[in-house]
Amino acid sequence: MENPNPEIRQIVHSEESDEDYDLVNSDVEDPFTPREIYNLIKNINDPEHPLTLEQLNVVSQDLIKFDTPTMVSANYTKLLVTFTPTIPHCSMATLIGLCIRVRLERCLPRHRFLIKVTVTPNTHQSELDINKQLADKERVAAALENEKLLRVVNECLCGQPRMGIAL
Repeated sequence: MENPNPEIRQIVHSEESDEDYDLVNSDVEDPFTPREIYNLIKNINDPEHPLTLEQLNVVSQDLIKFDTPTMVSANYTKLLVTFTPTIPHCSMATLIGLCIRVRLERCLPRHRFLIKVTVTPNTHQSELDINKQLADKERVAAALENEKLLRVVNECLCGQPRMGIAL
């Protein structure tokens, strides 16, 4: 385990409603908000700790952004989710990004979003390599064909606390 004593975030439940946020693509019947996206990913388990990405402050609602459709992707809204590894040399960063991406792909309508998951700039020594892997659809698909890796991803997504996953 690389970070046996991570800093744990105190979770404060907000009374804000989704109406408090600007809605993206107001002409779409059911627009998503950063809060809704955050709610989808905050309870993903960390691969090494019996804690969630929210508790470890790996994900934040402030790091979820939408871009309106453009000429290149006129039918899609670009969703950018940035995450912050707990330490600059976290060997699980790619797996964490993969878990975030898989959760979003499983939960969001495919015909509406182009999903991009990246590491927060300057927070990991291999940031560019991780971002490249997470952006490559073929690499993501190949990773998910690996039964052992898929099992690990599913365990992280299940929402059940556990004592870390051995790869």
